[in-house]
Amino acid sequence: MTLPLLAVVGATGTGKSALSLVLAERLVADGHPAEIVNADAMQLYRGMDIGTAKLAPAERRGIPHHLLDILEVTEEASVADYQSRALEVIGDIRGRGATPILVGGSGLYVSSVLYDFRFPGTDPAIRARLEAELAAHGPGMVFQRLRELDPDAAAAIGPYNGRRIVRALEVIELTGEPFGSGLPDESRLREPAVILGLSAPRDRLVSRLDERVAGMWRDGLLKEVRGLLAQGLERGVTARRAIGYAQAVAQLAGDLPETEAIGQAAALTRRYARRQVGWFRRYPHAEWLEHDDPDLVDRALALTLAHG
Repeated sequence: MTLPLLAVVGATGTGKSALSLVLAERLVADGHPAEIVNADAMQLYRGMDIGTAKLAPAERRGIPHHLLDILEVTEEASVADYQSRALEVIGDIRGRGATPILVGGSGLYVSSVLYDFRFPGTDPAIRARLEAELAAHGPGMVFQRLRELDPDAAAAIGPYNGRRIVRALEVIELTGEPFGSGLPDESRLREPAVILGLSAPRDRLVSRLDERVAGMWRDGLLKEVRGLLAQGLERGVTARRAIGYAQAVAQLAGDLPETEAIGQAAALTRRYARRQVGWFRRYPHAEWLEHDDPDLVDRALALTLAHG
């Protein structure tokens, strides 16, 4: 029996990695080899482990994992590059007769694999001009322009993600169309897939996220960041802005006391989780499961096998 692509999605802190591991083990035990494909943008980076809750090799239980640790912190992550790599990896997994399990919470990265998504080109001159405006005036002014040109894109991106605001404005200038017109058509899957969404009550998720952020500092995030700074973290376009890492860098520079660094990282994590919930709840094909359901694995496995 050939199983469809399996995707495990949801907000940070809902247990996606844990479920994917158990599902993979159960599938293997039932005679269906399975391999996991990362869809978390920050887990692409080598050395960014504690702040991304990346599973260590010893914790992967012998299940092959792909698209982890493929970028240096000085390199820029892009959805277009990720899509190309992920589709190639999934094809290779299929070629080995195994089931790919896509796991992660980076909404655009997940959508680029599940749905037909073609990326507009780029123009270095336009990009440089917009980035110069962002550096000179901050995100507020460029966000206001995006809100006037494409309110839907502005609402989806928010006023704080300067990099994505610049990209949206670049696409609008290049194509003459709203940025949202190039987003995935989420009514039609690229290939048959079972999408398992993990959810948690808001108050419980907030508590889990706050504890998770505090745990990052206890587990040695500052030491990890010191090592990454030596590798050029502050030159990284994407990596240096990661939640937790940016605050740890500020703390090490003496710009933030530890309590404030942790507080800022926790607040940003909660905000990010809300955006993740909003993104994945749009998926018409998702099957939603409670993260702490005692029958979670059995339900997830039944949904997967039912589509075989």
